[in-house]
Amino acid sequence: MSIPENIGRVQERIRKAAVRADRDPRAITLMAVSKTFPAERIREAYEAGVREFGENRVQEFAGKAQTLYDLADARWHMIGHLQSNKAGKAAELFHAVDSVDSLKLAERLNEAAARTNKKLSILIEINVGGEAAKSGIAPDSPELEQLLSAVSAFDNLEVSGLMTIPPFFDESEAARPYFRSLRELRDRIAARRMPRIGMKLLSMGMSHDFEIAIEEGSTCVRVGTAIFGERASKT
Repeated sequence: MSIPENIGRVQERIRKAAVRADRDPRAITLMAVSKTFPAERIREAYEAGVREFGENRVQEFAGKAQTLYDLADARWHMIGHLQSNKAGKAAELFHAVDSVDSLKLAERLNEAAARTNKKLSILIEINVGGEAAKSGIAPDSPELEQLLSAVSAFDNLEVSGLMTIPPFFDESEAARPYFRSLRELRDRIAARRMPRIGMKLLSMGMSHDFEIAIEEGSTCVRVGTAIFGERASKT
């Protein structure tokens, strides 16, 4: 199927999941994960109505950005692991960094945003499954408290919510407790009403499990394969 047809199918799945959860489908953002796909396919998704795009690598997107500058209302999100030494370039290229996983990275992003008088939206990445191979802060880690306290004093960053990638399961239902735990963590942080700490966004759910994530409160689903198809295997 074509990219517009795939987007239509994903949007219908979002709608049905929202209805099951007694939620407004309009409260859920579809982010097209465009990593590894060329600019022309991103443009197809844009022309089909998608406005939020997720990229994993700074240098990869830097090359594509030169041919996508005319998509004025598109929003570009850094969703992959970001090394602190690339914070400056990321702050230039992206509207939001959805994978902040350390105080050091937050400090570098705040400094980079300040240099261009920019307000940068960030999500804190939480490693809900405690997987050593994945980035993110443990939900019960002192580092999370340190990060929240520090960011509340940063002038050029604004925490918009949390992001997670749960363990992969063949049965998507098995991811439900992980999504639920992120929502509960979000609610606890939001109740504290800290300066510059907004908790409206919950970025969770991908092509194979986003319906479960929506049922558990996701406000943004990150969908790549179901829109663009399978990525080429690395050789």
